[in-house]
Amino acid sequence: MFIRYMHIERLGTDETENINMGTTFVFPKIDGTNSSIWKEDSKIFAGSRNRELTEEKDNANFYKTILADENIKNFFNDFPDWRLFGEWLVPHSLKTYNSSAWKKFYIFDVIDAEHQYVPYNTYKDILPKYNLEFIPCIAKVHNGTYEQFINILNQNQYLIEDGKGLGEGIVIKNYEFKNKYGRVTWAKIVRSEFKDLHRKTMGEHVVEGKKIIEDEIVEHLLTKAMIEKEYEKIKLIEKGWSSKLIPRLLNTVYHEFIVEEMWNIVKKHKQPKIDFKTLQFFTNKKIKETLKELF
Repeated sequence: MFIRYMHIERLGTDETENINMGTTFVFPKIDGTNSSIWKEDSKIFAGSRNRELTEEKDNANFYKTILADENIKNFFNDFPDWRLFGEWLVPHSLKTYNSSAWKKFYIFDVIDAEHQYVPYNTYKDILPKYNLEFIPCIAKVHNGTYEQFINILNQNQYLIEDGKGLGEGIVIKNYEFKNKYGRVTWAKIVRSEFKDLHRKTMGEHVVEGKKIIEDEIVEHLLTKAMIEKEYEKIKLIEKGWSSKLIPRLLNTVYHEFIVEEMWNIVKKHKQPKIDFKTLQFFTNKKIKETLKELF
């Protein structure tokens, strides 16, 4: 069955709010044609962005190429319930890729049998065993800032011919993130101009963002005991637990944390400038880590 790939949202919209909190993986964005491959009833299928392909209605010979690829067949023999998404690199608006890059399928996402996105650290060790090309992570960023992502954008030269500029943009993924609408969403930053070179063999580098004050406050002052106490109080009042009580738990812990600890926050961190929306984000994150069984 054909599945359309997600729409990648621009960084800074409400769809991607807080995607930078935690660990993000940054990838080059390449300018090909969005494609997918899956197996069904012992047969290999392929799709473009909007439709299933056939041999009669192909897309730049992608399906024909895939059907003849023994590496693809071998992969799906071992992972018949997985689905590959990627770019079939044929000329579009950006024509400065090196000559050896064209007419290849570059995998950028993998979905498993439960239709969950497989993390990069998992599939990067699997795909090479089948000689399948994938877009490499070029940076791993913890609590990243917009400026850090722009710096990575301005160093992205993946597949670009030497001296011909920079890549189209970057894609930012946080495998633990769901947006406020409950959807898994990736973010992108797209360049308006393209300059200079990158080599895949450089691998990824780690960027440790400046420690966020709201993260420090929650880490140091929101205790496991406080979280568990509020949880038990709600259970006692309601004579049991239901998932419908999760919003109440999150709001109650946040409220009590502010009421009980604000003076300590002011003293310990010397009257810090606090973004309370960010503070609530890290409060909720710690609650979920502390009471994993509820989420």
